[in-house]
Amino acid sequence: MTTTRRFKPLHELLLEQGVVTQEQLDGAQMHAEQSGQPLRRVIVQEGLMTEEALTELMAAQAGLPTVDLATHLIKPDVIQLIPEPLARRHTLIPVFKIAETLTVAIADPLNFLALDEVRLKIGSDLKLVVASESSIRRALDQYYGSLETAQEVSRAIKAAEQPKDKSEGKPKKEPREGKRLGKKSEEPGPNNGELGFLEDTVDASEGPVIRLVNLLVMQAVKERASDIHIEPGDGVLRTRFRIDGILHQMHGPSKALHAAVVSRIKVLAEMDIAERRKAQDGRFRLSLDGEEVDVRVSAIPTPFGEKVVMRLLHQSGEIMDLGQLGLAPEDLKIFQQLIRSPHGIILVTGPTGSGKTTTLYAALQMCNDSQKNIVTIEDPIEAHLSGINQVQVNPKADMTFANALRAFLRQDPNIIMVGEVRDRETAQIAIQAALTGHLVFSTLHTNDATSSLSRLAEMATDRFLITSSVIGILAQRLVRIICPRCKESYQVTAKQANELQLKEGTILYRGKGCAACRQSGYKGRIGIFELLPMTEAIKDLVISKAPDHELREIARKHGMRTLREDGFAKVITGVTTAEEVIRVTQLE
Repeated sequence: MTTTRRFKPLHELLLEQGVVTQEQLDGAQMHAEQSGQPLRRVIVQEGLMTEEALTELMAAQAGLPTVDLATHLIKPDVIQLIPEPLARRHTLIPVFKIAETLTVAIADPLNFLALDEVRLKIGSDLKLVVASESSIRRALDQYYGSLETAQEVSRAIKAAEQPKDKSEGKPKKEPREGKRLGKKSEEPGPNNGELGFLEDTVDASEGPVIRLVNLLVMQAVKERASDIHIEPGDGVLRTRFRIDGILHQMHGPSKALHAAVVSRIKVLAEMDIAERRKAQDGRFRLSLDGEEVDVRVSAIPTPFGEKVVMRLLHQSGEIMDLGQLGLAPEDLKIFQQLIRSPHGIILVTGPTGSGKTTTLYAALQMCNDSQKNIVTIEDPIEAHLSGINQVQVNPKADMTFANALRAFLRQDPNIIMVGEVRDRETAQIAIQAALTGHLVFSTLHTNDATSSLSRLAEMATDRFLITSSVIGILAQRLVRIICPRCKESYQVTAKQANELQLKEGTILYRGKGCAACRQSGYKGRIGIFELLPMTEAIKDLVISKAPDHELREIARKHGMRTLREDGFAKVITGVTTAEEVIRVTQLE
């Protein structure tokens, strides 16, 4: 690597390449001296060069390859080879080690002081690659942040376990938490659950556990996880995040920290920390980088301790437009016509986690204007919608779906959204609301559109009232989207072609797996749908108590595309894979 000392410094290279004028360079160098920043950073800040172009130029000058850190998964044992202060000071990060050679990504390959320090520290051969400064800083935050916190937690907990005087080890009363992250402490009102991660209101010995729970939730938010599972076993503690509908094993706390972590979560969620034999539910709210996140907590007893699941609900998340959900153009047009109806019931069906609430919110947003009174009853309110009156289910105050519906009818509503039709009473009131001139949105937990009619008939009994009130049913599932970073094409085999009813040799797509998608080949999700408008033919079959399979057959003859058919259409266009569609749908 000593030959790099003959290369020209950056300012000479920029002039020689005609990237900047002497006047621009003088201004940039003055800015760099005054601000204490590297010249390369100032060049990018002042718009004289893009960061990508500058990285390529510096790599070419040093005769080194560039690397995209987003596509590399760096192992913890490699990260530990270079201390974080050294890595941050010189904007570099270890990438991988083969035999005795460590490959390091660096922003400035001519920073010889950095190279000498790293060689002295690792005591082995060094190989360089060049990466942009911003990508290295993101990687530093991603890898060293998790590593350092885990190390600090372990050290602090071990220290706390060694009593310093005779008063140590006595039971201490759990302090009450009183503020959200980054805000002044204030005592919360009864049962509001708006709690956050604090360190200044608890004893110092509890700080490590607080930081560990902080890290767990922040990492989950960063990974786009919807749920965090903390599962005790025989001598082990498993931590998993549900990302894009699939559970992924994560690095989490050790079994020895299980009780402390669960107690901390229960304190936040205002649950009884002394009760370990019964199932408990709670919730709290936190603020991360200005984003409000509601966390619903469920704890259940197991032979090895309490299993805790935390569901993360992003309050400040952007409400999707109907056109972004994945509806086929013809279905989108029909659904838009349905939600513009003056009255009737529109049902969205599917299992938990299939995106029903997202679809309803998108529909409400389309209907929302100053001339309409829109009210919702939800459990829970998953996002706040401007201009819409949202009510939270509260069994203690007797605010159930049915009771809220009755109250809504006295509020002069145009549109009502009921989070879920769970029982006969709610179904009957919803039908009555639709028959008296209101548009009602709601959900059902059924497998497909046609079976929803049978389910509703079981609850409401009068099939004539069902056919008079229900105007459309939308069944849906979520499928994972092929990761755009590692997407590749392939030809289907004869067997695959037969299964998918395609020609042999048809080109489909899949994800190879990369760091950006956690080697899964997928990133993000989109809906597949089955839309059933209530035609006269369907109404006649419902009244005559026709079985579900007959309803389904007639609906398909009238143009309904099933969930699997809609999914396979997205397979052909390269949105998702056949395996993913088959995973979330049942055979016709």
